[in-house]
Amino acid sequence: MIIPEELLLSYNAHIEHYDAGDIIFREGDNPKYYYQIISGRIKLNHYNEEGKELILAILHRGLSVCELLLFIDKTYPVNAIVFEPSEVIKLSKANFEKLLDAHPKVSRDLNVFLSERLYYKFIMLENNASLHPEVRIKGVFDYHKSFCPDQNLYCFEIPLTRQQLASLTGLRVETVIRTIKKLEKQGEVKIIQGKIFY
Repeated sequence: MIIPEELLLSYNAHIEHYDAGDIIFREGDNPKYYYQIISGRIKLNHYNEEGKELILAILHRGLSVCELLLFIDKTYPVNAIVFEPSEVIKLSKANFEKLLDAHPKVSRDLNVFLSERLYYKFIMLENNASLHPEVRIKGVFDYHKSFCPDQNLYCFEIPLTRQQLASLTGLRVETVIRTIKKLEKQGEVKIIQGKIFY
């Protein structure tokens, strides 16, 4: 957890329940709340001019959702769509600011978290500029595994489908499937009952 739930609740946060497909906010909306995932997963996406979905991130338990926009006067550049039934703790922007002012350590922890995410976004951007699909896919794997305390080989189950990997990397699903098989032959991933372990 970025911010302890009990601390958020003490600042009048409340817990919301969402079903798969629910929209938490849309591209162009003004940020009014701090969101932190208690359970489930949420995807941040965008649709290009041809209507193709581009997934920018899939967030899971303990992560916050687009919190950086609470610090600037900009609208959301993405949609936040619930990926599976989820519980999210929601705190108003005004109360979020009061919490950070009153708890400098939480503010520092949030800055560290934002810095780590920004660092990995730079890495992802660099990887997605590569012409080599294995570089793009391994970049996604590295990003998701970076939140796991155990960094041993094959200890982390990739929480994404082949289609989602394609949407995150800008590759075709067929290319993702071929590349994952290649990575398995090279011993970089293990496939167990269709699940990818990295």
